[in-house]
Amino acid sequence: MITKHTYVGGQPRPSGLEPFDKLYPATGEVIAKIEPTSLEQLDEVIAEAAEAQKAWAALSGTERGRVLLRAAKILQDRNEALSRVEVMDVGKAIAEAESGDVPSGPDALEYFGGIARDMPGTFHTYPGAVGFTQRVPLGVCAGIGAWNYPTQIACWKAAPALAAGNAFIHKPSEETPLVAYEIADALTEAGLPSGLFSIVQGDATIGRALCEHPGVAKVSLTGGVDTGKLIIKQSADTLKKVTLELGGKSPLIVFEDANLDDAVGVALSANFYTAGEVCSNGTRVFVHRSIADKFLAEVVRRTASIRVGDPMDRDVHMGALISETHMNKVLEYIEIGKAEGATLSAGGNRVRPQGFENGYFVEPTVFSGCTDNMRIVREEIFGPVMSVLVFDDEDEAVSRANDTFFGLGAGLMTTSLARAHRVADQLQSGSVWVNTYNICPPDLPFGGSKQSGFGRENSRFALEGYTETRSTYIDLNNFEGAY
Repeated sequence: MITKHTYVGGQPRPSGLEPFDKLYPATGEVIAKIEPTSLEQLDEVIAEAAEAQKAWAALSGTERGRVLLRAAKILQDRNEALSRVEVMDVGKAIAEAESGDVPSGPDALEYFGGIARDMPGTFHTYPGAVGFTQRVPLGVCAGIGAWNYPTQIACWKAAPALAAGNAFIHKPSEETPLVAYEIADALTEAGLPSGLFSIVQGDATIGRALCEHPGVAKVSLTGGVDTGKLIIKQSADTLKKVTLELGGKSPLIVFEDANLDDAVGVALSANFYTAGEVCSNGTRVFVHRSIADKFLAEVVRRTASIRVGDPMDRDVHMGALISETHMNKVLEYIEIGKAEGATLSAGGNRVRPQGFENGYFVEPTVFSGCTDNMRIVREEIFGPVMSVLVFDDEDEAVSRANDTFFGLGAGLMTTSLARAHRVADQLQSGSVWVNTYNICPPDLPFGGSKQSGFGRENSRFALEGYTETRSTYIDLNNFEGAY
């Protein structure tokens, strides 16, 4: 049984605190012991990070970028092995890990490594004077990760922070503590100096300590809305910068002119990928009345062919949910949906695959006959549960799609270019996908509006989010004072 510790400078640092269990979601078995970081250790980690950051910030962006590019190549070469660790962490199907989550991590390192040299400022001229601006690093930054995409989240946060010249401290979810060490090892092997990427472990106690610590300049969270509100409160006394990528209850609108096969495929992917544990998933599927019956019949038919089981089997489409507690929450929502009067058109049960009877598996589930006021339509379930709703015209679809306090993702299916632009412009969401869903290239910003958060992952917007602007004014003449 392996035991994992706080990670600083390429080395484990035991804390002596009582370890907690890391379970494999597919079997419920304990596969590792994780030792939490002590508050005294956290002070040491932050102090070492602050010292290392000074020399790192003094390097050119080109030099910093080379380290990230080397780390990206190391992780790309280890994609299969890293994916297996990801599966043990999350319980997702390995086919998804190998093609989606895990490659997106080194993609981010590669992107930010490439643009680290290009952080332009502005230049200004005045009578007898000049001025210019620079983007300068914040210092020590921290990331608090969710459990659904641990490789992606760690890299999406660390890559822009490091590229901008900051030190970075990562606190993975206590549900998925393992894969972060693989990323740390790759960065160390790539030549990242000691102290610039550290891992701290634990629950909300260590997360709160990061938010309240005066030595941390920024916290970036991926998590739920309630957690995001706590992060803001805990960070308020030190007035640190905060980026929040929070929950969602995203709409997917299927218009009458959509390609039906494509629409069904996108809806299935937007609901059942990673067993539905995706914050931006299009779980409110609005379908035009004229095609609703055909759409639902095809969704039900194709849902029946989704294979649920051993996440390490490449022929399996859907793996386990993260924990027994979360599985029970999803099953409870399914019961709520039935009680509210929605029609259970597919799934709805716990699955016990042969050899994995104690794992946390739930059938892909489809509800039809849904209305906007149902809890399964309004509340984030974070599991493989699709709600199908019917609409009659475009204005109605847009209005109902926007009727939520979330605003992370939105999608629409149409063959009309004019409609695609017209509707996308009206959707209140940080990301809009047309004829596809959940595509997040590293050069395109991703983040939420309304209560789905603020700030952005990916792109130059994320890089700027790990810097602040400094203005310098230089008088070229002798000073003529008034006194």
